Amino acid sequence: YPDLIIRTSGELRLSNFLIWESAYSELWVTKTLWPDFRKRHLLKAIAHYQKRKRKFGGIDG
Repeated sequence: YPDLIIRTSGELRLSNFLIWESAYSELWVTKTLWPDFRKRHLLKAIAHYQKRKRKFGGIDG
C-alpha cells in the first residue's frame, strides 16, 4: 500500500486509482504535467510528506 500518491496535472481526484489501497495514503498534487515531472518535483513531494503528521484516519485528541 502506498504511503504517498503523487497526482500530476493539478487534478484533485484520484480517478479510482488504487481506490482501496490508498485509504491511508497521503496525496500530493502538483500542476506539473507527467512528461515534465522531474527529480526536483519528486524531492519536493517527499520533503512535504516528511513534515506531515500521519494520523491514519484518527483525529487529534
